[in-house]
Amino acid sequence: MIQIRKKENCCGCNACVQSCPVSCIQMHEDQEGFWYPKVDEQACINCGLCERVCPCLNIKPTGKTKFTFAVKTNNEDLRKQSSSGGLFSELAGWIIRQDGVVFGARFSEDWTIVHDYTDKIEELSSFRGSKYVQSRIGNSYKQAQTFLKQGRWVLFVGTSCQIAGLNLFLKKKYDRLIAVDVVCHGVPSPKVWNRYLEDLTGNQINKITDIQFRNKRAGWKKYSFVCKWNDVEYQEVFAENLYMKGFLRDLYLRPSCYKCPSKMFVANSDLTLADYWGIQYLNPELDDDLGTGLVFVHTEKSLSILNDLNINKTQISFEPLIKYNPSIRYATVKVWGLKRWLFFFGLNMDFSVIWLLKVFTKRLNLKRRIRRLFIKRT
Repeated sequence: MIQIRKKENCCGCNACVQSCPVSCIQMHEDQEGFWYPKVDEQACINCGLCERVCPCLNIKPTGKTKFTFAVKTNNEDLRKQSSSGGLFSELAGWIIRQDGVVFGARFSEDWTIVHDYTDKIEELSSFRGSKYVQSRIGNSYKQAQTFLKQGRWVLFVGTSCQIAGLNLFLKKKYDRLIAVDVVCHGVPSPKVWNRYLEDLTGNQINKITDIQFRNKRAGWKKYSFVCKWNDVEYQEVFAENLYMKGFLRDLYLRPSCYKCPSKMFVANSDLTLADYWGIQYLNPELDDDLGTGLVFVHTEKSLSILNDLNINKTQISFEPLIKYNPSIRYATVKVWGLKRWLFFFGLNMDFSVIWLLKVFTKRLNLKRRIRRLFIKRT
C-alpha cells in the first residue's frame, strides 16, 4: 500500500486514489494546504496498484525530445487572451472539432483550481491562461479513460507530475490521447492562495468576478496579476505583486517540487509547453512582446497535429533555452527550511498572509524575521 513517509515523495497527483479497486484511499489536507493520500488499512487488499501508478516511485528517465519550436497562433485576438503564444487554444480547438474532449485546469466557484473537461469551444476560455496554484485532479484520470475507451480524442493538459500520473494510471498507450505537460516552476499551496484572496478582497471572495495571473496590458514579459471584485480592479506587475513574489521565490511550493522527479520530458507526454523566455536574446527577430511559446515535440502524432494548426512555428536549438528557462531541466532550489517553516507557522497562527509576504519577501536576515514574527504574535 502507498505510505507517505516523506512529504517530498508525493506530488498529489491523485493517481493512487483513482486506481484503488476498493476505494480505500482518500486525500487529506495537511497544515500547509497540500493534499496527501491516506489508506484505510482495514479495507486495503494489498493489491499494490497504488504503488505502481505513483510518479514519485516509478518514473524512469527518457530525457530527449524530437523537435523544439518557437510558436504562436496566427489569431491575434486569441494570442492576446493567452498567457503566452496561444498554442493551447489552437490545440484544444482542433481536438473539439474532432468531437474530442479537453481536460485542463480552471477556476472553481470559490476561485480554487480544479481539473475539469469540456467538449465545447465556447467553454475553452475557462481553461485558458496560467494558474499558479496546485489544481485538484479529482477523478479526471478516470473520466479521460472513459472517453478514450469510447474512441474519442482526449487532450489532457497538466503539470509534468500530473501527466506522469495519468500515463501510469492508464497503463497503456491510446492513439487518440494527446498528453501535454507544461514546464513548471512548482505548485504553490492552495491554502496560501485562499488566504491571500481573503486578505486582498477583505473576505469578499464570493464577490470576485475575474482573476488573471498573466495579463498582458503592460506586455508579455512584464505581465500583471489582475483581480476584480465589486467595483475594484486590482492590477499589479508580477515583480511587485506579493503573491507572485512569494511564488517565484519558492516560499510555499509543495515539498515534492524541490526534488521534482518529472523534469526533462520523463512524463511520457506527447508535447511539452513553455514560455520562450530569453527570446529577445536568442531570436530577437521573433520578439514582439505579445507572447511566444515553446513546444517540445515528443511523438509523431503530435507533430502531425501541429502541422494542421493555424500557428506560426520556427524550429530552434534546445540547449540555449535552459539559461533563460531553467525549470525545463532543473527542480526548484529548496528554500532554507527554517524560513519556510516560519512562514507557515505564521500562517497557521492566523497572521495576515499579506503581512507575512511583506516580511518574508523582503531581504531581511533571519533574526529580524523572527523578531517581527513574534512581536506580531504578542
